[in-house]
Amino acid sequence: MDQVAAAFPIWIIILDYILGAAMWTLIGRFGMGIFLRPDSNFFFNKAFQRLTNPLVRLWAPITPGFLVEQMRPLYVAWFIYMVRFYVVPLLFGYSVMGVLSFPLESEIAQFIYDIGNLLTTKQ
Repeated sequence: MDQVAAAFPIWIIILDYILGAAMWTLIGRFGMGIFLRPDSNFFFNKAFQRLTNPLVRLWAPITPGFLVEQMRPLYVAWFIYMVRFYVVPLLFGYSVMGVLSFPLESEIAQFIYDIGNLLTTKQ
C-alpha cells in the first residue's frame, strides 16, 4: 500500500477502490449468472444482486435494448472499467499507464507476488 499511497492521493485511491469493488462485483454477478438462475437462493447470488441492482438500474437508460438481461451487469462493469481507465486519470491529471496502474489491482497483484516469493524462498 505504501507504493500506491506515494503515487496517488488518498482520495483517488478510495475512489478507485470503490469503483473497482463495484466493477468486480458486477463481473462476479455475471459469472454467477452463467451457472445460477436469477431467482436462486444461493447467498452470494442474492448479495451480489442486491449490491449491483442500483448500478444496473442507473445505467439502464444507456444500456441497449437488445442486450439480454444476464449481460447487463457485464456491460455496466465495462463502463466502470472505462471510467477507471480513461476518465479518472484525465480528470485528475494522471497518465493512462495500463491495467496495473489501478491501485486496487496493483495491490492485489503485489499481494500475490509476495505470496509467491514467500513460497519459493521456503523451499
